[in-house]
Amino acid sequence: MEFFIGVTRDLKRRIYRHKNKAHPNTFSARYNLDKLIYFENYETKEEAYARERQMKKWNRECKIKLIEEENQDWVDLSIKLNRTEKN
Repeated sequence: MEFFIGVTRDLKRRIYRHKNKAHPNTFSARYNLDKLIYFENYETKEEAYARERQMKKWNRECKIKLIEEENQDWVDLSIKLNRTEKN
């Protein structure tokens, strides 16, 4: 299992692109990474980029621990996110 860690200003658009393989030669498309299993919100892009750099240095076990603290069943959060937006 692979992970993709990235920063975006438009999460809904980013999810759509990953699920539809909008860019077929990318890491996420090659490894079929199309589920949102964890995300964080930040006020500034500087904070978001700093957190991204920090998390990319972590080993696999640390990433799994963080995910499972919030999403124990590894549910695709994009489904829940889309339902929330519609209400």
